[in-house]
Amino acid sequence: MSSARSGVLGLPSFRALCLSLGILLGLACPAAAGVQHAFAVFGTPKYAAGFEHFEYVNPDAPKGGDLRLFQLGSFDTLNPFAATGSLPSARGAGPHPIDLVGLTFDRLLVRSADEPATGYGLLAESLETAADGRWVVFNLRPQARFHNGSAITADDVLFSFETWKTYGPAVVQAPLQDVVRVEKLADRKVRFVFSPHADKAMPLIVGDLPILSKAFWQGRDITAPLSQAPLGSGPYAISLTEIGKQVALTRVADYWAKDLPAAKGLFNFEHIRTTFFPDAAAAFAAFKAGAYDIRYEYESKRWATAYGFPAVAQGQIIRQSLATHRIEPMRGFVFNLRRPLWQDARVRRALTLAFDFEGLNKALFFGQYTRSASYFANSDWAAAGPPSPAEQALLEPFRGQLADAALSGAYPLPVNDTPEERRRNLREAVDLLDDAGLSLKKGRRIDPRTGQPVAFEILVDNPSWRPICHPFIETLRILGIKATLKAVDRADYAKRLEHYDFDLISAHWPPIAWLGTDFSSFWSSQAADQPGGLNWPGIKNPAVDAIIEQLATASDRQAVIDRARALDRLLLWGDYVIPQWHMAVDHLAFWNRFVLPVVTPESGPQLMAWWIDSTKPSLLPPATANRKKHR
Repeated sequence: MSSARSGVLGLPSFRALCLSLGILLGLACPAAAGVQHAFAVFGTPKYAAGFEHFEYVNPDAPKGGDLRLFQLGSFDTLNPFAATGSLPSARGAGPHPIDLVGLTFDRLLVRSADEPATGYGLLAESLETAADGRWVVFNLRPQARFHNGSAITADDVLFSFETWKTYGPAVVQAPLQDVVRVEKLADRKVRFVFSPHADKAMPLIVGDLPILSKAFWQGRDITAPLSQAPLGSGPYAISLTEIGKQVALTRVADYWAKDLPAAKGLFNFEHIRTTFFPDAAAAFAAFKAGAYDIRYEYESKRWATAYGFPAVAQGQIIRQSLATHRIEPMRGFVFNLRRPLWQDARVRRALTLAFDFEGLNKALFFGQYTRSASYFANSDWAAAGPPSPAEQALLEPFRGQLADAALSGAYPLPVNDTPEERRRNLREAVDLLDDAGLSLKKGRRIDPRTGQPVAFEILVDNPSWRPICHPFIETLRILGIKATLKAVDRADYAKRLEHYDFDLISAHWPPIAWLGTDFSSFWSSQAADQPGGLNWPGIKNPAVDAIIEQLATASDRQAVIDRARALDRLLLWGDYVIPQWHMAVDHLAFWNRFVLPVVTPESGPQLMAWWIDSTKPSLLPPATANRKKHR
């Protein structure tokens, strides 16, 4: 499963011109809220100044041993800014891949895993914020160093900001447009000035940028692929690379931040080795043989039927099913509204009615999945039942642009628990297709715009989707629609998504990291035409734009909840996706040589807080031909 780099927060609206000019002309900034050790979007940080370590770590955890991870596919660069190519990541003890190159860089702030929206000083010894949130000052630690011993200075911070703003992924560039300017106040003091309507979380956004060495990149093409990692400052350095096959990281023994409260008890493994496998079957076979240590299992059939091998029975492999407490972003079949066929909402709704989740859950998923009925499932952001008075007030200005039911009731996600329900849903689908003008002739629906039979392609990145999509394709055939499944490799899939070259895809939005997140890069009209963006459906809805803008400037947690629920209703009632599913638990399997901290935060296990029990065997696999290939 993929993951995104950090969170994506808001594009601004604009206040009066005089306020903007006050910033642009360098007029006096508002009073500061004082020197702080941390920044929280809402409320106060959980950990007070002078705290010793996070609660979910063991500050005395021993260092040493190898952590062995895996990833599917390949990689061909270690440069985050390369114009082409893919970076290495790894599947570990978490629902999303680990950014291996990211472990070699430090940031101004580091997020705590047991709070939704708080960053603590890492490179920044302290920070100062304006009372109205219009600027933040970071004071750098004098001991902060790159791996070659050179000091990290304000010049490196300015260079990093400009580099990420210019060459970073679109979802990183977008929120950085809210930064009016960056100022070097001293060798270790930097101020970021924000636009009038910038998101409240902007200090977290800029504080989360990996800080680069300006000296390292001097004279280099920043968009060229790299087979050796750029100079970093983080707890690990890349020590071995075989492009496309494996990456090894080694713990930096003299890591400058190792005794800071935000790092204590973390990064306990001496080496982190990641092996890349061509497909899921090869990766699972290697896990059984002891070639790597940890896997999250997202194939329900495999979890239910394939873990009966001896290492599990003998207790060498531990299996756990952990209840999830994180927000589950929408996963679904995504319509590309740039295609004329999908521009009629009746056609989109008809296909939603034709999709039988309940049948799949029983036949293929062993009943392990929950239907996703929200873009923010498993959270209090999810819209449920009729709109509250606060939600109605937010939606009322758009009456006439929305279905009346959207202002008064819950989104009617179809249910197919019984044959009668399934027949009723298919009859409604037929009526909608007829109403949309897709007449039935000789068993085929005809597109009135082209006079041709309706046909489209479902694009996926894994052949394992074939048995999942087959019943859906058969139902569409009964309705007179020809759908074909196209499975491509991950690189081709990513390229086609970047350019919106698809009819229908199976995809899911990135994880949502904190309250206050703005979703401009996800669903705004501006993002619909942005290459490499996350508005895969191509949504251009003024009501969605307005609520996103209001969400970005919410003043407290309840305002965030009300506006997120209103946004959820707009997205659901837009029928932009056919909602799929999520797991209420995470299935985790790992070789029994690890020790876990006593406390696991609600966000899930923190792999970098684990350590190895040196009294247990290494379980390294024998030197077979396969091992020689993947090492």
